[in-house]
Amino acid sequence: MTEEQKKLLQAKHRLEEAQARDRVKERKARTRRLIQEGALIEKYYPDATKMSLEELSEVLREKFT
Repeated sequence: MTEEQKKLLQAKHRLEEAQARDRVKERKARTRRLIQEGALIEKYYPDATKMSLEELSEVLREKFT
C-alpha cells in the first residue's frame, strides 16, 4: 500500500467517524426533543398518562385537525 493510499484510507475513516458522531448527536437531540414534548403533553393533559397510544393519538387528532 502506497503512502497516498494510506492517506486516502485515513481520510475516509476520519470522514466515517465524523458522520457517525453526527448521527449520534442527531439521535440524542431527537430523543431529548421527544422527551420534552411528551412531558409537555403530560403537563397540560394529565389524562394522557392513563391512555394507550392509540387513544392519545385519536384525541390529539380530533383537537388539532
